[in-house]
Amino acid sequence: MNFKIVHNNINISRLEDSLDFYAKALGLKETRRIAGGGFTIVYLGNDLSEHLLELTRLDDHPQKYDLGDNEIHLALETDDFDGALRRHKDMGCVCYENPAMGVYFIEDPDGYWLEILPSRRPAR
Repeated sequence: MNFKIVHNNINISRLEDSLDFYAKALGLKETRRIAGGGFTIVYLGNDLSEHLLELTRLDDHPQKYDLGDNEIHLALETDDFDGALRRHKDMGCVCYENPAMGVYFIEDPDGYWLEILPSRRPAR
């Protein structure tokens, strides 16, 4: 039995802030929206991956969520690591850099961390 990863969900407090952040920081665009019954779900994606990020906004929970130690994160890779780092520094969303590992993290408007990795090329 095999399983294909389809999406990850995060709960957010302000939909428009999150949509703006994910578009500017990562180029993710809305692919589908479900609304009603006290919630809005928006799926974000791009042409590079079938994997989607699901943003859930609950009408009765306008405040940010308590993320605890926030040890769970999403990782995204880019073929322009240096350009992405410059963009994210300009946006003021870089929250942790680890040059020894060659990665950094950005933080979204709700405090979720996203790991940014350079594209890995197979050894020749």
